[in-house]
Amino acid sequence: MISKSYFTKSLLLSFCFSLVFPVIAHAISKQQMGLVINLAGKQRMLTQKMSKEAFFIAKGINVEANKASLAKTAALFDKTLNGLMNGDADLKLPKTEDPAIVTQLLTVSDLWNKFAPSIQAVAAGNTGTDVLNKIAAQNIPLLKNMNKAVQMYAKSSGSTLDKGMATTINLAGKQRMLTQKMTKELLMLANNIDAANSKKSMAATSALFEKTLNGLMNGDASLGLPGTKDSAILQQLKVVQKLWGEYQPVLASADISEAGLGRAEKLNIPLLKEMNKAVKMYEKSIK
Repeated sequence: MISKSYFTKSLLLSFCFSLVFPVIAHAISKQQMGLVINLAGKQRMLTQKMSKEAFFIAKGINVEANKASLAKTAALFDKTLNGLMNGDADLKLPKTEDPAIVTQLLTVSDLWNKFAPSIQAVAAGNTGTDVLNKIAAQNIPLLKNMNKAVQMYAKSSGSTLDKGMATTINLAGKQRMLTQKMTKELLMLANNIDAANSKKSMAATSALFEKTLNGLMNGDASLGLPGTKDSAILQQLKVVQKLWGEYQPVLASADISEAGLGRAEKLNIPLLKEMNKAVKMYEKSIK
């Protein structure tokens, strides 16, 4: 599924090339920068989605469907990471030219190459304790370092993209990740993996999702969100809000019963998809 040696070499070659030869600054449009922040931000979500899928498999819930989805999630993460570095016509990603961001993507690549074997193992049917513990330990460093890259992209967009819009796309995109992170934490609790911390983290993740959703709709100075004036986007955020109203009680009560996990499986992907629609609407609204 993942060619570690090819991917690592391609990243190193790109980085070394940027050190030896002068960096040629290519003009990136506002629309392209919006897309870059969107897809870099989506990578954060994918770290949590594949972890969640691994823990669903470990719990014996829709095993074959989650195995297939896990393989696709991992392949998309790998393709997008390579695309952020080297460009990707299919994803419409321009090559990253900023040496500092390239260095950060190399860090992400190294963490990914350590994380990927455990994901591959679960996709192949291995849900042993050692594999699950590695996923639990390694997914957050991967997420945090991918998030650092997103922040760097958002900061570097200052010359092309309005600061409020850059923050909005960043945090709206982060909401996608939070839908998967809180579900992953519920599944870690269900699998009795670092149960106390998983429950505490799930409560914090849920609170941040709710605060950010309100900020996207109404503005939040502490988050740097100006609020949404576009009526169509606001309507889409209300769709997200309705789904959140259905899912939030499962998380608030840490319901890991069969019924609770069934609700989580039913609602987390629609919540993710509807949030993703909002992100794409923000992206298209850039002028």
